Amino acid sequence: MTAATLETPYLDTAPEDLSLALGLPDQEALLTTEVPVDGATVRLRLLGASHQVFVGPVRETVACLGKGVGEGLPAVLAREVDGWSYRFASHTRRYSAAEFAAVVRELRETLADRDDALFGVFPGAPDAVTALSVGRAAPDAVPDGGGAGPRVAWRTWHTYPRSFQIVETRTVAVSR
Repeated sequence: MTAATLETPYLDTAPEDLSLALGLPDQEALLTTEVPVDGATVRLRLLGASHQVFVGPVRETVACLGKGVGEGLPAVLAREVDGWSYRFASHTRRYSAAEFAAVVRELRETLADRDDALFGVFPGAPDAVTALSVGRAAPDAVPDGGGAGPRVAWRTWHTYPRSFQIVETRTVAVSR
């Protein structure tokens, strides 16, 4: 896992401030890594309390983007992106303080020994994390089976320790 304690201070935001945008250029990244998956190079980019993932023509950004940029954070979205099938899903869960700390600890332990993950912790806020992991998408991840090209799936977690909420996203991108 590529992990780091970030130099950027944690800012109190909320899950409802997140938006999804496709096609944005590189944003200033605090931590990046590239992971080969099924013949494609996947770029994982941690942007403070947000992320970008790039594979082929797919450029996903989940961040506090402000009005007029992005489309909010949809529960489900499916699109075609330049010959790739793209499917995104998100959900937010609220926990008790003890449950929240346990889930964050388990997330760290689960991703700790993986070369296909990126994990950032904010200084002074050990439970304020943004984490990403990537791998090959399952054959049934796309209803019609997709094409013969790369099949990539990634998950992300954005934690909010003041409200004990975690936003998890799941994405599948399959080349046609």
